Amino acid sequence: MNKSEMAEKLANKCEISQAKAAEIISCIFDTKPGQGIIAIELDADRDVSIAGFGKFETRRRSARMGRNPATGEAIRIEAKKYPAFKAGKGLKDRVAV
Repeated sequence: MNKSEMAEKLANKCEISQAKAAEIISCIFDTKPGQGIIAIELDADRDVSIAGFGKFETRRRSARMGRNPATGEAIRIEAKKYPAFKAGKGLKDRVAV
């Protein structure tokens, strides 16, 4: 399912226009700077938990040494933070059926 398909389903389920549904989805999931509720919270190192569904969080990976696969040369891989999602019990149970 892509964004437009999700907007169509949301519009039908909530009896709103498809344009309004697409706007709501963008407000939640957009990744442009300063937009998207989830992205803004992750930028600020805050978690987004939705009971029964899951948790969006920011994780950190420390700096480490790696190897260039083409040359075998040792290289330093910088530390970074990255987004992660952990499914909640309700979602896990529903998908596992």
